Amino acid sequence: MKMLPLIPFLLSMFLSACALFSHKKTDYSEIPNNQNDTAVYLIVEVQAQYPGGEEALMKYLAKNVVYPQKAIDANIQGTVFVEFVVEKDGSISNVKARKGAHPLLDKEAERVVKGMPNWEPGFQRGRMVRSIFIIPILFQLTK
Repeated sequence: MKMLPLIPFLLSMFLSACALFSHKKTDYSEIPNNQNDTAVYLIVEVQAQYPGGEEALMKYLAKNVVYPQKAIDANIQGTVFVEFVVEKDGSISNVKARKGAHPLLDKEAERVVKGMPNWEPGFQRGRMVRSIFIIPILFQLTK
């Protein structure tokens, strides 16, 4: 019975604390950036990005992909899904055709991705992290 008057006081203290802490923003700059962190993230808070965005990436691919002559002669077409890692410094590594269309097309898609300029790296909890990226490269012949 003596606890009954304390309940409204405790409830108001709890609600005040919730209101106070709900407006506090996390300062990620205080989280140490472990340079030895070699984990590769599939899902990140801020995705890695080609410099200039998706439109610039499409222009780069259109300018640099060279359809292999042997593939043209054999009427080989398809989409190559190229997987790679965007490193913390934005460089590209571990390039491989994840789902290839044909060895000739796979090799060309990998070559073009390996030649890309550095990307803007992905971020997780305010830190630059290594992240996996997959892009489709379409090889289609026109008549």
